[in-house]
Amino acid sequence: MKKILFLSALFILIGFYSCKPLNPSIMLKTPKDFVYDTPPEISDIEYRIAPNDILSFRLYTNDGFRLIDFTTSSEGSNNNQAMMQNNAMFSYLVEHDGYCNLPILGRILLSNMTIREAELLLEDKYAELYIDPFVLLDITNRRVTIFPGSEGTGKVITLNNNNTTLIEAIAQAGGLASRGKAYKIKLIRGSLKDPKVYLIDLSTIEGARKADLILQANDIIYVEPIGITTRQIISEASPIVSVISSLITLYIVITNLN
Repeated sequence: MKKILFLSALFILIGFYSCKPLNPSIMLKTPKDFVYDTPPEISDIEYRIAPNDILSFRLYTNDGFRLIDFTTSSEGSNNNQAMMQNNAMFSYLVEHDGYCNLPILGRILLSNMTIREAELLLEDKYAELYIDPFVLLDITNRRVTIFPGSEGTGKVITLNNNNTTLIEAIAQAGGLASRGKAYKIKLIRGSLKDPKVYLIDLSTIEGARKADLILQANDIIYVEPIGITTRQIISEASPIVSVISSLITLYIVITNLN
C-alpha cells in the first residue's frame, strides 16, 4: 500500500512539472496556420501622421519671416526676444480622432497624411490669410517597441527621422540577440484590438528586401527567440531530479525501518 501511495505521489509530481511550458518567455505567439498580412509596397511606406503624434510647427513667408507669433505680442520686446520668438518651434497634439488644433485655422484633419502632404494642406489654408506662406512640420514623439529576441532586452526607440526603416530600428536597439530568430521577425502595427501582423525574414538577402519597410509610430517589432536549449532542459529538470532522488531516499529509509 505504501509503495502504491509513493508511486502515485511520484507520478503526480512529474505530471505537475511536465505541464510547465518549456519556454514561457515567448510572447505574441501565432498558430501554425496563421495568415500574415502582406507588407505595404515600397511606394506606400512613407511615414504617416497618426493620433497622439506631437507636431513641431513653424509658419513662414517665402522670404523667411515668421508670420505668426504664437506666444506674446512683439510690442515692447527687444530685438533678441523677437529673434528668439521667430526661431521658436511650437508643438501641437494630433488628437485621438486625427484632428490637430492649430492657430487661426482651428481643428484640421491631419491623420494618415505624410509630412509633406500635411505641409501642403496647411500652406493652402494659410494662403487664404497670408501671401505665399510655407509650413515646416516635424513629429517629435514617434516611438516603436523592439524585442530583439532575448529576455529582458526590450527597448523603446524614438524615431528621429521621418522615414526610419525596420533595419535601422533594429540596429538602434543593438541588433538581434544571439537567441533571436532572424527568419521570424513579427512587425505588429495598428490597434492591438485588430492589428496587422507582418512576418519578416532577415536571414537571407532575398528576405532582407523587406528590411526597408518604413516604421510607423507605435509599431511593435518582436524577434521570436529560439526554443528551449539543452542547458534550459537540464535547468528545468534539476528540481524534478532532486525531488525524485529525495523521495527515493525516503522510500528506502522507510522500507529499511520496516
